[in-house]
Amino acid sequence: MSVKGGKASSAGRATPLDSRAMPPSYAVPTADLTRQRLTRAALELFATRGYHDTTTAQIAKKAGVAEGTIYRHFPSKQQLLNELYRAALRWAAKLVQDAEAAEKPRVQLARVAQALAEGAVRDPAVVKLGFLERLEPVLDDESRKTAREFRAALERVIAQGKAEGTIRAGAVDVWAAVWLAVVSYALEKVVTKEWKPGDAAVGLVIEGAWGAIKTTE
Repeated sequence: MSVKGGKASSAGRATPLDSRAMPPSYAVPTADLTRQRLTRAALELFATRGYHDTTTAQIAKKAGVAEGTIYRHFPSKQQLLNELYRAALRWAAKLVQDAEAAEKPRVQLARVAQALAEGAVRDPAVVKLGFLERLEPVLDDESRKTAREFRAALERVIAQGKAEGTIRAGAVDVWAAVWLAVVSYALEKVVTKEWKPGDAAVGLVIEGAWGAIKTTE
């Protein structure tokens, strides 16, 4: 699986999503090549066909293994989906944490948005699964907890902006959701290869996301 805890540099660029460099907290063991093939095959099929329209037989065929092999690594297709989802959200949470070194929330959020957009080029299936698919009905408790942790990291940035008066008054979870909804529009365009991270349109969306939550001047 190629989700990585990519670090956003001072220019807001994320390092490539590479399974060999994933943090050990959520990395697929490099020695287990069969598991890696299964997770990569499932990730690509879930992103292109959708979770419900993907069968375990299709995953096994794409991974080049027998269907029964899946169940030696994962209890079910749903568990496989949840592991992929958690890895995607943990990668995104790491981007937020890395951006927190920036002085201003506006810069932090811009770096996160840009890093997500660049991740959508390097591994579009990861971004699509983590941010663009409707997966709530099949997420387990651990995945919901992981999603809350990502949102909490984002909300800390929003709270900092509220404290310094650059983000408007209101619930931080609301403004975090508004910001992410706007940014997700750009992510969808990048995933579908209509836009590239360096396009002016991506910059406009990132500015628009900030404009939706900033204090009026």
